[in-house]
Amino acid sequence: MKLLSLDLQFFSGEKTEKATPKKRQDAKKKGQTAKSQDINTAVGLLAVFLFLLFGSSFIGNHIFNFFRSSFQHLLLVDLTENNFHVLVVEVLKEIAIVLGPILLVAFIAAIVSNFAQIGLLFSPESIAPKLEKLDPIKGFKRIFSMRAIVELLKSILKILFVGVVTFIVLWTRIDEVLGLSYKSVGDAVKVIINLALQMGVAASIALLFLAVFDFLYQKFDFEKNIRMSKQDIKDEYKNSEGDPLIKSKIKQRQREMAMRRMMQEVPKADVIITNPTHFAICLKYDENKQDAPYVIAKGVDFVAEKIKKIAKEHEIIMVENRPLARALYDQTEIGDAIPEEFFKVVAEILAYVYRIKNKI
Repeated sequence: MKLLSLDLQFFSGEKTEKATPKKRQDAKKKGQTAKSQDINTAVGLLAVFLFLLFGSSFIGNHIFNFFRSSFQHLLLVDLTENNFHVLVVEVLKEIAIVLGPILLVAFIAAIVSNFAQIGLLFSPESIAPKLEKLDPIKGFKRIFSMRAIVELLKSILKILFVGVVTFIVLWTRIDEVLGLSYKSVGDAVKVIINLALQMGVAASIALLFLAVFDFLYQKFDFEKNIRMSKQDIKDEYKNSEGDPLIKSKIKQRQREMAMRRMMQEVPKADVIITNPTHFAICLKYDENKQDAPYVIAKGVDFVAEKIKKIAKEHEIIMVENRPLARALYDQTEIGDAIPEEFFKVVAEILAYVYRIKNKI
């Protein structure tokens, strides 16, 4: 029964296997990664509120000076075509001084939160327009999917959690809130701003706490979506490594070509060392190429018989030496010079061959 269930999983294409590194890399190129947008939001809000909390005096003083200058000077200036451009530039400059640091902090927080989750990633494919996104049927399915239900529950949980946290902060300072009517306008504004910033920081920390769980869920959902079936893994292996049948045929063709090249070298041999039935080693000595005799062809069993057949056709002398043939076959490859310990015995064999050929 267990084997039957495994076979059914294989043929049904059920995605039960973890994604391969190639699958993960392809998904990353498409911009598909485990990423929580809540972490980006929480980190950005926390960074901005902390900046406002510790830099509120600088921003408050600058805003106060800007309003004072506006009421004392700007509002009293006659607006003309000549000074309109100057006034606009001055106002925009003051706004940039106030909002610039806040936007810069938010920008840095967004980069840091994204880099912490997915690292450095640039995926043009993820932002390319796709007509399938306009499909109403797929849009309807996304609206009423399990993921949409999870997102709805997350939103409700975030509202409840943030509401409880901000209420706790507000309740701990309820005495100051109730005493605002007895304070001056300036002191009341300071208390309200300080309270709002504390509530913002607390809410951001609460969102960050929830965002950690959202990231774990996004990672789980991502791993689930990129799972592969056994057939997918098999197809990927074929595409990346090639079909095993085709690879085997290519290797067979390469072996045949190498065999033909080797057999073409056999007639050039000076001598062939044989076993006599199992091994055949073709040796050649050319002082212009190597200082010692080297192997130009070798074979065992069927290949050895074929070498000996070609040697007979070209009247190449064959010398039977069982231990030498076996040792040369095991210790040398085609193109290698013979080991030093065989110099003497091979020299005697070559001298014998040269005497027969009347070369000496």
